[in-house]
Amino acid sequence: MDEDPKRPGTLDNDMDTLILDAASRLFRETADLQLAVLSRDPDFYATVWSGIEEIGLDAAAVPEDLGGSGAGLRASLGMLRAAGNVALAVPLAETILAGWLLAQAGIPLQSGKLAFGPSGFHDHIVLDSDGRLTGRIVHLPFARDCSRVALLAQRGNTLWVVLADIQDAELSVRDSLAFEPLDGVEFHQIKPVVAAPAPAAFTKDTSLLLGSLARSIQIAGALETMLDLTTAYVRERPAFGKTLSRFQVVQHALAQLAGEVSVSLSVAASAVDAVDTLLGQGRGFDDPEIRLEIMSARIRTSSAAQIGARIAHQLHGALGVTDEHVLHRLTLRALAWRDDYGNEVQWSEELGAMLRHGDGRALWALLAKR
Repeated sequence: MDEDPKRPGTLDNDMDTLILDAASRLFRETADLQLAVLSRDPDFYATVWSGIEEIGLDAAAVPEDLGGSGAGLRASLGMLRAAGNVALAVPLAETILAGWLLAQAGIPLQSGKLAFGPSGFHDHIVLDSDGRLTGRIVHLPFARDCSRVALLAQRGNTLWVVLADIQDAELSVRDSLAFEPLDGVEFHQIKPVVAAPAPAAFTKDTSLLLGSLARSIQIAGALETMLDLTTAYVRERPAFGKTLSRFQVVQHALAQLAGEVSVSLSVAASAVDAVDTLLGQGRGFDDPEIRLEIMSARIRTSSAAQIGARIAHQLHGALGVTDEHVLHRLTLRALAWRDDYGNEVQWSEELGAMLRHGDGRALWALLAKR
């Protein structure tokens, strides 16, 4: 999808734009929505992943001295908008975040698809004094499609970054609402591939915050395409002697959908900017500004996914709910992404708790900064 400089959420950094353009071109050529719907080839996404690795999108967040391309976290997260545009069903977000997490602990780039966790508020992974990993992840996105998983684990009072082989874990095969892998994973005293102390900036919910940010961007991208598809459809579909777009009720619904897209792109872009800027200033994931931005983006885009899917399907009618229609593919994934790495209800509670602990003056100062 071409970038419009007037559209909310448009990137203005040259590296960000370069990465996003490269990702957009690749996904248009190899992961077009209609191709994905019509393909019955189980190797369809293998071709997509080969293209991702060939141009280094999976390694963009890893510094060059650790084997990556050194584009940074901001540019890497930005490309997830393009992935959302085509409802990409590969663990690109997970691999990007896993690579970045490992790199922060000085662990070099790993090849292949990587899972990323913990992914839920009730997950708990422990690295014992013997260096063995124990714990359970209730729903780990794309677990069975990945060879390894990058994790944050607790070791006494410290956090460690751990890389483990998925084959060493016990998997409970499950699927998401979008029929993608969302497996249960249990580790029983396994020896990790490598482990290193996590940076001081990390908190125990760092993986949840980063995963939520990634899903917010993907949802915003999916909503962007929903708007384009719905706008084109109502402009072409005739009813009672005129196109649907001429009816006032349709115009109002389309305007509401456009508003949800605009807000989603804006809050996701703002959260990415905050994370990149504030981490660069030496702040950590316990910083109220970082947490406010990510949690707000998560809550707002999740709400927009539900509203946007409803409007898009209403305006498409029965046509949009069939498996053969690309809208169905977009809405399923946007709705499924709402539950990964903590859902909007859980994050609303976290945001409320954070704001409740400060006084009124501190809250106003925090809001005014953002």
